Amino acid sequence: MPLTMAPVGEEVTVKKVLADERSKRHFANLGIAEGTKMTVFSSVQGSVIVKVCGARLALDKNMAVKILV
Repeated sequence: MPLTMAPVGEEVTVKKVLADERSKRHFANLGIAEGTKMTVFSSVQGSVIVKVCGARLALDKNMAVKILV
């Protein structure tokens, strides 16, 4: 399921990143890659705030739907 549908407060694991190579590198630089565990803090109208690698990240809907968990 896309990250936008993940339940708030639960730890999820990234299964796949649906993006071109440039975007995948960008996600990897943020700490988001296949197998990464993250916790969803908030999800409002598709925008998501997650904790990944000890940092909080805000992802807009366009980015969050490319991350499958």
